[in-house]
Amino acid sequence: MGDYDEETAFLGQIGPYFWLTFFLLNTVFVSTGFNGLYIIFAGAAPKHSCLVPDVNLTEEWRNAIIPSTTVGDEAVRSQCSRYNLAAVKNLSDQGYIPGRDVNLTNLPLEGCLDGWNYSKEVYQSTIVTEWNLVCDNQWKVPFASSTLFVGYLFGSLISGQLSDRFGRKKVVFISLGAQSLSVLLQSFSQSWRIFCVMFLFVGASQISIYISAFVLGTELLSKTMRVLFTTLGAFLFYCIGYMTLPWIAFGIRDWRTLLAVLSATSVVYIPLWWFIPESPRWLITQGRVMEAEVIVRDAARRNKVQAPSVIFKESEVEEIPPGKKYTMLDVLKSSKLRCITLMCLLLWMAINIGYFGLSLNTSNLSGNPFLNCFLSAITEVPAYIVSTCLLRKCPRRVILSAFLVIGGGVLLLIQFIPDTLHYVALALEMTGKFGFTMAFTIVYIYTAEIYPTVLRNVGMGMCSSAARIGSITAPYVVYLGTYNKVLPYILMGSLTIASSVVNFFLPETFNKDLPETVEQMQECQGFCGRSEKKKYFQNGESRNRPFLQEKPEVQTLSL
Repeated sequence: MGDYDEETAFLGQIGPYFWLTFFLLNTVFVSTGFNGLYIIFAGAAPKHSCLVPDVNLTEEWRNAIIPSTTVGDEAVRSQCSRYNLAAVKNLSDQGYIPGRDVNLTNLPLEGCLDGWNYSKEVYQSTIVTEWNLVCDNQWKVPFASSTLFVGYLFGSLISGQLSDRFGRKKVVFISLGAQSLSVLLQSFSQSWRIFCVMFLFVGASQISIYISAFVLGTELLSKTMRVLFTTLGAFLFYCIGYMTLPWIAFGIRDWRTLLAVLSATSVVYIPLWWFIPESPRWLITQGRVMEAEVIVRDAARRNKVQAPSVIFKESEVEEIPPGKKYTMLDVLKSSKLRCITLMCLLLWMAINIGYFGLSLNTSNLSGNPFLNCFLSAITEVPAYIVSTCLLRKCPRRVILSAFLVIGGGVLLLIQFIPDTLHYVALALEMTGKFGFTMAFTIVYIYTAEIYPTVLRNVGMGMCSSAARIGSITAPYVVYLGTYNKVLPYILMGSLTIASSVVNFFLPETFNKDLPETVEQMQECQGFCGRSEKKKYFQNGESRNRPFLQEKPEVQTLSL
């Protein structure tokens, strides 16, 4: 296959076609911000206490039956126990006054045998209040959240295969429909188990949307627009969904209604099927050259430029057998591909373990939960803006390693901050979150630029799977703190620092063309073996195509 960027250079770097595709694809990421985080509100645990049945108790005993403890200067009522109802009723019938005639600490305790009372001050209904996921069943809420990450894992594994086989566009829209249907069915769940099962499908479809749309935009847009799309575009629009979610939840306090409304938002994406094209790069790898030319000529018409009579030379396309399918097995066939993939998997896993491990230790914001969620989302915006500015002028390896060192350094240093210096610890936590958010942004575009078109979705899917393993593992790494307080920090910080060193052995992709074939990817210069440039002969002429051939005329991103 020829040089796609050279053969479509007449389209320019910006234009109406690129801007329209940019905004339409980015709107897809808003839905991932909605549907990946609604468990914050659907799984919230309101204030609760043991339910006291309607028995003959005096008002004093009805108020005193729930034990209280002092936390700081505030009296907090027990949420999981009460004084023995039979003993309290007997004392009430005899006319004793609690606290005056009876020492409450001598009364036996029992669990919430009759259920719980839940405050409706903030939420009308959550899965916690509906299925009593408190006290001994409290573990079921984080377990439900983990099923979303397990769904991410499965979705990451299969979405790349499906997208490379059936096309990026089809997988994006099928996944949108699957996500909408899964969330809707989840809103009708009659048990916690069904809720968890449906959460698996929500996670699988959501990550499939993200990866497929990310790759589709990477392949459709020009070099200049690609950097903007993969930083301020994809991540910022995801953040818009994240920031909008708490205000929707603020207006809808019932979890079933909230999920039904969120599932209905996917209807707005139906018309986009007729405006978002398939990836011409992918079509060419499938031997569907005419379809690719139709899309490129339509792009030329929208950009008001003249397309050449022949865009893709047939002799060049014949170099790749039409209809050849690539799977994860193709990654394992070459030692160089295996080496690059192993390092990418380590990078993604380390970033996720560090990010979620740090998040678990971040001080909780006090106040309104809806406002807290909004503030948590908006703190990521500066990282996306800064990463966009850096990616336009800085090598990928340097900036990724720099922010991995910042995130890992925070994990190693925060353990030494005494409890009295709360604000210093909080500042370090925010610095670490900024560093890991930057690393998230950079590693996505870096990985997409390393893998060739024929394996890009497979590679991104495998790396995303490693990320999911990292996010699932992070809580268990933090749990090691019950045995040794400093152990999780040392483990996560050391892994992050080590990944920053490994990152330097990957090929640099700054200001380079995207590789189209496995052969071009294998021509990389780096740690994983020597460069093996291959010559392709067509009609007696030789043409040398180095991996990610550097173009002096490449335009940088201008904002």
